[in-house]
Amino acid sequence: MIIGPKKLLKLVKKQKLVEGLSQRELSNPEGAGFDLRLGELFKIVGGKAFLGETERQTPILQSIIKYNKIKKNVYTISPGEYLLATTIEKVNIPKNMTVNFKPRTTTFRSGIYLRTGNVAPGYKGVLTFALKNEGPIPVTLEMGCRIIHAQFYWVDGGGSMYRGQWQGGRVTTKSRETQV
Repeated sequence: MIIGPKKLLKLVKKQKLVEGLSQRELSNPEGAGFDLRLGELFKIVGGKAFLGETERQTPILQSIIKYNKIKKNVYTISPGEYLLATTIEKVNIPKNMTVNFKPRTTTFRSGIYLRTGNVAPGYKGVLTFALKNEGPIPVTLEMGCRIIHAQFYWVDGGGSMYRGQWQGGRVTTKSRETQV
């Protein structure tokens, strides 16, 4: 069952479920969760990617732009361009909850396709997802824009706590590493 904004706001205050929410989300959230904002963009610049049975390695990334509260900044994503992105907000997911994502409709209306995953119980940190401009025109993104809608769910029967290496919001590996 999706947890509604009224309950989520109580969990934000009581348990710091989400840190760094915008004033809009704290006072007037829309939908069945929270809209999260674009915090940092990364591009793949080299290295290797390996997805093995017990080991993983992700490519070398370069940060290309980061949200700045004082100075608004933008990035224009070209058609076909693929980037990794993180949120401004950090989450602290309890054992009995998980998070799934939906794109805001203005993203795909503009040609931007989001690739997202699931946030496991026990995960703490910023969230990472991918975006790609699959449309025919460049799209300018203002850092801090609402880009993704997070929906929080109860895990019936409790969940297993996340124990992976991505804890804390790491975006890539430094080398090949054994999976936990």
